[in-house]
Amino acid sequence: MARGNARAAIKLEDVDRQLWVDALGRIADRFVWQAWAYCLMDNDYHLLVETPQANLSRGTRELNGVYTLTFNRRHARIGHVLQGKRPPTAPSYVS
Repeated sequence: MARGNARAAIKLEDVDRQLWVDALGRIADRFVWQAWAYCLMDNDYHLLVETPQANLSRGTRELNGVYTLTFNRRHARIGHVLQGKRPPTAPSYVS
């Protein structure tokens, strides 16, 4: 999970959404994740991934970094797009 810096939008156009989805696919392949679901909202995203290796933190850091660089280049911006990471939580129905 990650939220837009200061709760700002993390996508401005549909192209941004596709760039994020593409980045997720590349990161999932690289880190051998099984991505079961995602929810990309205006100012945050949620992931449901299975990680056979202990690399969730590294992968989400890379996803956030890759997307931030791409977003900032596209929109001629600098600085943070996403605020610090939020701790992963398991839904109450997962045992």
